[in-house]
Amino acid sequence: MVSVTGQINLLPMSPYLNRIKPWVSVICTSFNQQDYVEQALQSVVAQDYPNVELIIVDNGSTDSSAERITDFIQKYPSIQFIRNPVNVGLNRAFNQGLALAEGRYVIDLAADDVLLPGRIRKQVALFEELAGPYAVVFSNATYIDPAGRDLGTHYAVDANGNALSTIPSGNVFRPILESYFICTPTMMMRRDVLNELGGYDESLAYEDFDFWVRSARLYHYAYLDEVLTLKRQCPGSLSAQVALPDNNLLPSTLAICHKAYDRCTTPDEYGALARRIRTFIRKAFYAEQFELALKFGDLLRHIERPGFNSLLILELSRFHLPVNKLYQQYLKLNQ
Repeated sequence: MVSVTGQINLLPMSPYLNRIKPWVSVICTSFNQQDYVEQALQSVVAQDYPNVELIIVDNGSTDSSAERITDFIQKYPSIQFIRNPVNVGLNRAFNQGLALAEGRYVIDLAADDVLLPGRIRKQVALFEELAGPYAVVFSNATYIDPAGRDLGTHYAVDANGNALSTIPSGNVFRPILESYFICTPTMMMRRDVLNELGGYDESLAYEDFDFWVRSARLYHYAYLDEVLTLKRQCPGSLSAQVALPDNNLLPSTLAICHKAYDRCTTPDEYGALARRIRTFIRKAFYAEQFELALKFGDLLRHIERPGFNSLLILELSRFHLPVNKLYQQYLKLNQ
């Protein structure tokens, strides 16, 4: 393989040392990101790590994304480029890239996000130091708006840039059931683990919660306490769609919760999942996916007797009340 970073080290032993460094495969998936894709790709080729392969999957973009990618790769002929004529879904697009990947480690890069300098080198160094069944190294991130303005960090930090709270590491199965605490684009993953799991589940609308449930039951995660990624928040993102009627994120979430239920082994884990399910009962209700809310309720009853608030929402779901407009107004007032 030929690295896209083109790093040259003049030390006498550098050719040998570079060869023994593990390869990293960056899989960049793009859909209508013409304004950002070049910055994302440039952040990969600018990394100070010698062994990086870059695989780009344009997922049926209808803007100029594919043309901009084509122009970019003229300078880097080792880049592999898959151009899908139609959007095949995020998870399948990533799996297309994964099938070509040869690195020991993999980064899933959205075409509107940015790797900060030194990220790959630092994450590989931690991975190579770890002992035991570690599958993921993740870090802190800075959120930016479409114009690139700083919106704050994923984990609040002190004056030295260190997280103010203790971030779960090691066995994180219970924490990932409780809350969205990992910033997805900061992850570096072992390719053999991804292959063992069969890649991302292509029947689902999104990837991260399912990957966490399936991998964290079997493997450990390690947190690297630095901001190493810029995560762009744009209108129409998946996180914004979950409150919309007829979104396909909540049905996927129900399927993942069933997977999580099958993997829970302790009262603490079942309790963490129950708290997550109660949250999704409310979200399904506000999205007017009433039958789905009732299905979340059925799963909750396998763990615990629903409390008053959950029972009230489940009962109201039977009446199919038009609550979404009120909820959208509530979200706007609380932005």
